[in-house]
Amino acid sequence: MSRHLKLRTHTNARRFLRRHGLALRLSGCFGAIFAATVAVGLDDSGNLVWVANGLLLSYLLLAPRWLWKHYFTAGFAAILLGGLAVNPDGWPKCIALSVLNVAEVALSAFLLRKRSTQLPRFTDQRYLFRFTACAVLAAPTAAAIVFATAYWLWMRGSPWYPLLSWITTDGLGTAVVAPACVSLFSSHLKQPGRWKSYWCLPAALIPITLVSFCQVRVPVIILIYPTVALILFRFGLGWASISTLYVNAVGSWFTIHGLGPFAQMGSAFSVGPTILLQLYIASGMFLVLAAASVLDALRSTEHRLREIVSLHNLVTENSRDVIILADFDGNRSYVSASAATWGGWRRDELMGTTSLSLVHPDDRGRAERMLRDLRSGGNGGLLECRARNKRGDFVWVEANLRPVRDPTTGASIGILNVVRDIARRKKAELELKTANAALEALSLTDALTHLANRRRYDQCLSSEWRRCLREKLPLSLLLLDVDWFKSYNDTYGHPRGDVCLKQIAEAAQDVVFRPGDLVARIGGEEFAVILPNTPAAGAIEVAEQIGSQVRHRKLPHNTNPLGCVTISVGCSTIVPSPGQRPSTLMQLADKALYAAKHAGRNWVCGAYLEDEPETSRKAS
Repeated sequence: MSRHLKLRTHTNARRFLRRHGLALRLSGCFGAIFAATVAVGLDDSGNLVWVANGLLLSYLLLAPRWLWKHYFTAGFAAILLGGLAVNPDGWPKCIALSVLNVAEVALSAFLLRKRSTQLPRFTDQRYLFRFTACAVLAAPTAAAIVFATAYWLWMRGSPWYPLLSWITTDGLGTAVVAPACVSLFSSHLKQPGRWKSYWCLPAALIPITLVSFCQVRVPVIILIYPTVALILFRFGLGWASISTLYVNAVGSWFTIHGLGPFAQMGSAFSVGPTILLQLYIASGMFLVLAAASVLDALRSTEHRLREIVSLHNLVTENSRDVIILADFDGNRSYVSASAATWGGWRRDELMGTTSLSLVHPDDRGRAERMLRDLRSGGNGGLLECRARNKRGDFVWVEANLRPVRDPTTGASIGILNVVRDIARRKKAELELKTANAALEALSLTDALTHLANRRRYDQCLSSEWRRCLREKLPLSLLLLDVDWFKSYNDTYGHPRGDVCLKQIAEAAQDVVFRPGDLVARIGGEEFAVILPNTPAAGAIEVAEQIGSQVRHRKLPHNTNPLGCVTISVGCSTIVPSPGQRPSTLMQLADKALYAAKHAGRNWVCGAYLEDEPETSRKAS
């Protein structure tokens, strides 16, 4: 119930702030500027630093630009009413000074914040330089010129003192108050877990500041800003800004009442003691901001390094690839956790081995050559090799080797090795290679007889022609055709015709068995036999043996005069010479086959070039 009540109270508070937040901020702006105006106006000497402009500028730098008109109204009303509260009779002067102060703040705000999304960053050195040039020097100088000119025209007095007084009081006030208030408004003052250890720092600043400004004998003032710096390092810029404002308030009170080191130094210089005090506060504030900028840069660098380390751990610990860092001697300095999923190795086990100790002996030479290339300045590359896992088996891996270079000299100082398991890929490649070989074999094989097909026949005839041409050897070709095969299909049917063709193919293979010879089916019932390095007599003999083997199988064929299946063969033999083509050999064999058919079938005929005799022989 208590937790529910706290949640409900928190929700109501957020709803109230969302509804009335602008009114509360405007009220705070009015109250702070009114109090600052009254406090400064009570000093008759007029040497107090003007802080109202710094307060208004801090609100403008943090608020959206479309709300500036509300803050200008609240600031103008606060300065005017504060001045009237101190000097009710000088209302014309109060109105003029209020308009001039608001105009000075408006000039600073427009110079520093050209866009609504551009928020102040006093820890940025470039922005701090712009703030000093615009808000501390340019805008107060412009307002001072207008004020000094009016003073000279109205009072007929020297304009130099009003000019310098306005620049110093407004410039120093803005330099001290604006960065402190911006840091205070935009910082989180809560620092969980640090108050218990460092609460003594803010507590020590209170007596140090009081003792520093209430007396002059002991120079305790030198301890103020080291303490503020420690507060900055431990609690952040918000608490350091509060500490600086506290030092300003205490120092101003004691200095106005003639106490402290600056009241004593004021009598020795032409500059008033309050101006010396504010110079001290302003310089301290800029030192705090400079230290904060360095601290912010260090924290940004630290945050970036943490992000890089986190990203590095995320990538290396969840990558399937094994990431290894090693020197050129193979000594490893880093191994990612994925080594266990790849080869079953623990990190300490792989750290104790060298890079080449797990590589297969047959692949070690290529790995050594790549390491030498990397050592000599090469850019590395991919290496496919076999590596030993913890079980002792060798598996295929892909190693992506890259040099690790020194960022200053660019020299190679080590090796980055990203190892990937490619065992499945290698298996798939082998299966694909086997499938391609089988597919290529099918593309070159006749589906019915399992002999070479016409494509394989053309390739073989062309290659053997070139070889015999080069070696000046005879090349013979046999063309075989089944006698009366159409009538065989008509009588016995096409399935029996396919069986007949298979028998003829087997008969030819029983005779032609040399490795270089080729039997091919090049048509429906037409076969071809390529016989490299075979003279005409040898070709005729092979043709007769094939015919004899076919007849010996006694395949019944009623429409054949012999009553069984027979073949006719045309033979041709050529010793290839330049200018001739393989088609010449095939034309001669086709001519001889035609002669065998015309002679009555079951014949072996030979046809040769004009300078060679033709042969014709009846198959026995």
